[in-house]
Amino acid sequence: MLTEHHRIAILTDGYSTPFLAKTAISLIKYRPADIAVVIDAQHAGDTSKELFGVGDVPVVSQWSPDLECDAIYIGIAPPGGSLPAAWREQISAAIRSGIDIVSGLHDFLTEDELLVSLAADSSAKLHDVRKNRWKKTATAEPFPPGNLRIHTVGHDCSVGKMVTTLEVQQGLQNQGCDAAFLATGQTGIMVSGKGIPADCVVADFVNGAIEYLVRDHQHHDYLLVEGQGSISHPAFSAVTAGLLHGCAPQGLIFCYEAGRSLVKGFQETPIPPLEKQMEALLQMAALRQEAKFIGVSVNTRNLTPEAAADEIKSAEDRFQLPACDVYRQGAERLVQAAIDLRKDLNLK
Repeated sequence: MLTEHHRIAILTDGYSTPFLAKTAISLIKYRPADIAVVIDAQHAGDTSKELFGVGDVPVVSQWSPDLECDAIYIGIAPPGGSLPAAWREQISAAIRSGIDIVSGLHDFLTEDELLVSLAADSSAKLHDVRKNRWKKTATAEPFPPGNLRIHTVGHDCSVGKMVTTLEVQQGLQNQGCDAAFLATGQTGIMVSGKGIPADCVVADFVNGAIEYLVRDHQHHDYLLVEGQGSISHPAFSAVTAGLLHGCAPQGLIFCYEAGRSLVKGFQETPIPPLEKQMEALLQMAALRQEAKFIGVSVNTRNLTPEAAADEIKSAEDRFQLPACDVYRQGAERLVQAAIDLRKDLNLK
């Protein structure tokens, strides 16, 4: 379990941007007590607040035994998912000292002969959160009748589905509700300590893996299932469909970023109209389980406060659903929507 680490160094050296270091940012925001330092030589002496706009974690130039860390977490999610070659020296040194390394990259630490050999000679553990051996298809057996499953979906990648899911789950817990966050991506798994990396499960088994994840948490009243990709994304629509049918949600929260018009990674491909995507999601969900949208999560990071307020009001008028930016305003409106849905469905 990754939750055994309580003094973590996050490595982002040379990649400390909001786009590349979203794993680091989420770890600092959602596991603040466990994060000791951020490693980035260029920004040594700064804090995570100055570097990422979150937390108050010191930034240091490199890992050293003096930091007394129990793990280094790879804090980036770059295109291609490769381990930066410049990092290998200090990662190797940490492994020799018995420090665990946790990575969500597509380059698996446990398939690197040198790192595996170094770990074998020390007490260090190598964790590849994306690596899995799931090989079971879905059964489509009914979930328990008291199980409320709420799933975040979006108009593109990296628009705030994980953050929205976490904020709603925490908001429900703050109101005394029994709510669980179900992680389906590398960052969510690092934050919560467990989950299934849906984008690294063989296509035929995605539905089954997510169905299992739900059953593993079915004793909770509210299950908040992290979304991935987009139903319209040219590259990643398959994982979105697998998640949708695997968790069979009764409630959906639609996430979009204000001002984004082109598909991430396809700079000449426009994002289809939001209403068209929402209609497609409802139709696809209904093939497995009738669902409804209960709210909209608007990512307004590139807007002024005044423009953000206008965008959120516009979203409410446009979709006739409660809307908010969970970063700027909190998730109270979406939390209440989840509670209302449970009452509407008369779930015990």
